[in-house]
Amino acid sequence: MASGSKKVIYAALAGNALIAVTKFVAATITGSSAMLSEGIHSLVDTGNQGLLLYGMKRAARPADEEHPFGYGAELYFWAFVVAILIFAIGSGISIYEGIKKVLDPHVISDPTINYVVLGLAMLFEGVAWWIAYKEFAAVKGSRSLVEAVRQSKDPTVFTVLFEDTAAMLGLIVAFVGIFLAQYLAIPQLDGVASILIGVILAITAVLLAMETKGLLIGEAAAPELVAWVSEQVANAEGVDKLNEIRTLHRGPRDVLLAVSIDFKNNLTVGKVENAIYRLELAIKERFPEVKRLYIEVQNKRHHAEEVRKAAAARKREAD
Repeated sequence: MASGSKKVIYAALAGNALIAVTKFVAATITGSSAMLSEGIHSLVDTGNQGLLLYGMKRAARPADEEHPFGYGAELYFWAFVVAILIFAIGSGISIYEGIKKVLDPHVISDPTINYVVLGLAMLFEGVAWWIAYKEFAAVKGSRSLVEAVRQSKDPTVFTVLFEDTAAMLGLIVAFVGIFLAQYLAIPQLDGVASILIGVILAITAVLLAMETKGLLIGEAAAPELVAWVSEQVANAEGVDKLNEIRTLHRGPRDVLLAVSIDFKNNLTVGKVENAIYRLELAIKERFPEVKRLYIEVQNKRHHAEEVRKAAAARKREAD
């Protein structure tokens, strides 16, 4: 998955860098606000892909004394930064340029250049979008698009997919805005297109921020993993009761798993140790993404008492 994510990001980075240059040249020649907004959009996207690659590199560092659980969650931080940049720079400047053009309109000179650049940009963006979509579809399975995004633990793929989708929509809006501004002789429509591009970027940024916020706070592993582990523990030899299972994604392929088990009272310490060892081997063989596994031996009555105390404490804090 990591290599696939990098392929998607490199493809998007190369395409956006080339597109940004051509858009800025076209905007300089023609004076189109919509084209300038599109150039800013592509430039921001290029920087964002660089940040995602940087985040992947930082997240791959091994655990140390200061960060004993590793740096995997750093990828989620940089994905959140990407969402902020899309909103603050891409959306903000696009809306500002659009408002300025509406208030002080001027005719676009030689719009043919814009059409050529927009056509090439659609071609390049379309290729990048298709690569991102194929990578996302490979892990989406039978789930709906919305469900797959919400359950995804790898922000790199869906971030690039969101960005490329917003880019395609922005190109369509820019094309229509420039065409109508020329055809109807209403130069303000070029500014309106720029504002709409900013709105598209703002919506994209909010959606990305919502998804990456959940990953930053800490999301549980897939329900399939939890169900399989629960079944294995419940049916394991010597287990009286599965008290609790908790999971936490520290990265796309880095899951922390904690299990509380009440073993039968007639087991010796050695048999309990062997049972725990067998469970560890089975879980990590089935789910290699479980990098850290902690199994706590705890009497079910003691566990229930701790749960009640914790619930009471939360209620007191809420009151």
